[in-house]
Amino acid sequence: MPQHVSRVAAAAAVSTLMLAAGAPTAPGQDAAGAIGGERLGQSTVQVAPLAGAPALPPTLTGRSWLIADAGTGEVLAAHNAHLQLPPASTLKMLFADTVLPKFDRTTEHKVTTAELANVGAGSSLVGVKEDLPYRVEDLWRGVFLSSGNDAVHVLAHMNGGLQQTVAEMQARAQALQARDTKVVSPDGYDMDGQVSSAYDLTLFARAGLRNADFRSYCSTRTAHFPGGLDKLTGQRTSFDIANTDRLLGKYQGLIGVKNGYTTNAGATFTGAAQRGGRTLLVTVMHPDTQTRVYDEAAELLDWGFAAADKVQPVGQLVEDTAAAHPATITGRAGAASSAAPAATAGQAHPQAVRGNDPGLAPAAWTAIALGAVLALWAAARTAARRRAALAADPAALPDPGATALGGHRHHGLARRARALVRHALPRAPRE
Repeated sequence: MPQHVSRVAAAAAVSTLMLAAGAPTAPGQDAAGAIGGERLGQSTVQVAPLAGAPALPPTLTGRSWLIADAGTGEVLAAHNAHLQLPPASTLKMLFADTVLPKFDRTTEHKVTTAELANVGAGSSLVGVKEDLPYRVEDLWRGVFLSSGNDAVHVLAHMNGGLQQTVAEMQARAQALQARDTKVVSPDGYDMDGQVSSAYDLTLFARAGLRNADFRSYCSTRTAHFPGGLDKLTGQRTSFDIANTDRLLGKYQGLIGVKNGYTTNAGATFTGAAQRGGRTLLVTVMHPDTQTRVYDEAAELLDWGFAAADKVQPVGQLVEDTAAAHPATITGRAGAASSAAPAATAGQAHPQAVRGNDPGLAPAAWTAIALGAVLALWAAARTAARRRAALAADPAALPDPGATALGGHRHHGLARRARALVRHALPRAPRE
């Protein structure tokens, strides 16, 4: 093989090895401290003001709260950030981050009676009816706007069932390093042992907002939802639903994200707001009264925007340990998203039912690169043999049956190279 071809092949082989080894690895954890920093493990208020920093709101009653910069992940202030408490419907953020990337928003699903059979008594409902078809996007609006446990149960059954969804949510929480969270029910309905924390809920919101659909649904204020069949006309009816987040549309720059309330859990709220290019995340859990959750969230956001450059961070929102989701989802509800976190090993987020382009995994790139190296080597061998044959007998001509890769041997190499590439490329999912 000519020297310059050998160098190219060697470089390609090195690139192949780099591609194969390029998958991200989970960062190391400090076992001696709390996730995100030792100060976040303290039960007292944690804040590190610099000169000119405003004072924290004096009337905060939440048993646990946290405010952080969504971009940098810096925690600006916190109180009992890792205290495990019932999350109520704010757990639906984790449900959405786990299940939402799997189904194209235009997919229709006919709801069965069994899918609505085990919705908890007293649950918040959007009004899903059995034996009627619903688009996935309508079900997600029911989840985010009306906090509909009926819509959650339908989507969970589409995902393989309640228990499978709970297991996947728990694995997703682990990938996000949300170690305070124990999932028992996908909708956040009060269940023994189901807990989360202000820190973990903030991680869920940060991860979810990287998905365009998640961001669009949680910021939607009103929508039409499909109803039943009109008995006179036989036509499908619809009705209006409104987002139960009381800050949406009232607090300047609010994006979403999710509120929750049960008698046992009390009030919980995680919100995100953007001003002047900065996005802040806030979580408040279990204040003295239900309505205080919004007041205290707004007060903390006001403080955060005023104090962001005048405090030192007291902790950090840790990063997802899994690979990134696809950057966009076909048929998305909003604008293209930046890459969003995906699942950990054993809980990899499947591709969307249709219309999702997951891109190529490192193993696929490895196969393609190996195929390219084989093809390049075969071409170089053919060229060398031709030059040698012509030097010995100038009248010699190539075998008419040979390909550009040369003879049967190199033809076989070409077939193997093409097979590697075909095997590496993603196939259309089966319906």
